[in-house]
Amino acid sequence: MNKAEFLDRLGVERSEWDRLLAEAGEARMGQAGVEGEWSLKDIIAHVAWHEREMVELFRTRTLAGSDLWQLPTNQRNEAIYQANRSRPLAEVLAEEQELFSQFLEGFESLTDEDLDDPARFADMPPDWVPGKLIAENSYEHYREHTPAIRAWLTK
Repeated sequence: MNKAEFLDRLGVERSEWDRLLAEAGEARMGQAGVEGEWSLKDIIAHVAWHEREMVELFRTRTLAGSDLWQLPTNQRNEAIYQANRSRPLAEVLAEEQELFSQFLEGFESLTDEDLDDPARFADMPPDWVPGKLIAENSYEHYREHTPAIRAWLTK
């Protein structure tokens, strides 16, 4: 996938994500039960954490990131949840919007070659595809959480 195709896909998925959040409304975002005990606010904070990691990748051109990446997925997700669960909704929403803006700005600095060549990022395993990693931590991540949010909204 080239940069233009990635941005198109990101735009479509982000629009759908934003519509879903608007449908839920801020008044309900703190209610537990969207995914287990997680609220929609918790999912937004979780998504923001992943976006922050990609912003760092863009900024440093190094696959370093948080030490939480060393944990199994369930433990990493629990640590992210615990770190954010008592934060005010307004703070989580503002941070995620800012991080998404930084994500877009950082992504603009990439080239088509950057999306395909792991050697363009220090410490990235040679069998990884940077564009795939970035997609998994952005628009594919929205899509991953969408079914649970939709099911919760219909309850």
